[in-house]
Amino acid sequence: MLLIPAIDLKDGHCVRLKQGDMDQATIFSEEPAAMARHWVERGARRLHLVDLNGAFAGKPKNEDAIREIIREVGDQIPVQLGGGIRDLDTIERYLDDGLSYVIIGTAAVKNPGFLQEACTAFGGHIIVGLDAKDGKVATDGWSKLTGHAVADLALKFQDWGVESIIYTDIGRDGMLTGINVEATVALARSLAIPVIASGGLAGLADIEALCAMQDEGIQGVICGRAIYSGALDFTAAQRRADELAV
Repeated sequence: MLLIPAIDLKDGHCVRLKQGDMDQATIFSEEPAAMARHWVERGARRLHLVDLNGAFAGKPKNEDAIREIIREVGDQIPVQLGGGIRDLDTIERYLDDGLSYVIIGTAAVKNPGFLQEACTAFGGHIIVGLDAKDGKVATDGWSKLTGHAVADLALKFQDWGVESIIYTDIGRDGMLTGINVEATVALARSLAIPVIASGGLAGLADIEALCAMQDEGIQGVICGRAIYSGALDFTAAQRRADELAV
């Protein structure tokens, strides 16, 4: 089970939001590359970056900070990035910079042809992020709820060749109220590709609950506010996850 620290970027800073609200941003670091190094030194095996400004603008906005992070740790562990990725040129540029995985969210739902082209051109490097509330997919920085069921879209995207699915329960994100394990497991069971859990990680109990269901197809969990606030000791939690995998 991969525990994947999140580095959310807003105006070049490392922040955390509550339920995707840009007006409720807490700055955790002025130096994202140093934060990336911090998590690698504590045992992270993958990093999750989000260009928050990019997600709302529909185009990359924190490329300088992203490049600094990749230069700092990208040759040691895989780095994945989402937020504002809407065209093939952006994907190619990021992969050329050393990014391992590109996460396509809103564009996968609103422009499925683009996702198909991305999977064809950059096979093995495309992850889809599905953000949902009550089983329905949300887009545009969570501001719009669609009528699409998460499982239906995930199955379609699996057929197109995406590497994995990041499933976020947006009602829980940044709230420390606990991962929606039941919904995450249900999605993983319906797919042949891995699912990465996200949204609401509160503490070690969530890690243990996910590890118990790892064989259902859950590859990892994205760790945000819990590891920044101290509610979860990242190193100890990854060690515990490794113990449970034996």
